[in-house]
Amino acid sequence: MTGIVATAEIDITAPATRVWSALVDPAQIKTYMFGSTVETDWLPGSAITWSGEYNGQPYEDKGEIIAIDAPRRLELTHFSPMSGAEDAPENYHRLIYTLTSVEDGTNVRLTQDNNQDMDAATHVSQNWQTMLKELKRHIEDPRSAAAVLTNT
Repeated sequence: MTGIVATAEIDITAPATRVWSALVDPAQIKTYMFGSTVETDWLPGSAITWSGEYNGQPYEDKGEIIAIDAPRRLELTHFSPMSGAEDAPENYHRLIYTLTSVEDGTNVRLTQDNNQDMDAATHVSQNWQTMLKELKRHIEDPRSAAAVLTNT
């Protein structure tokens, strides 16, 4: 990883396979990732896009799948035009999701590199922590899981 790294982490009371499923299933992603629509085939080298609306503004972020080691590690790049930066390789972030078994379930750690400064890294960490809390709620709340299973 390069530059200043932002980190978010949470423990989820579920096996890694269940958490992994939520990380790569577009229907589930939409429920916990700010309503984002994700499109990809989840193969290394393939494109990935996230689209939706954030603070009333439409967006379409993009990246590339770098590596997948189910159900332990997902690595991809991410670029958001909303950042105001030029769409150039040096402005992409590398996101790494790492799933580790813990006593009562799975620890999910998310890192994002290439942040401009510590303030940006802190802001990104808070956003990712919010998303991970929603992921935890989605997985641990049976009503949420049942709704997704019914609609897929």
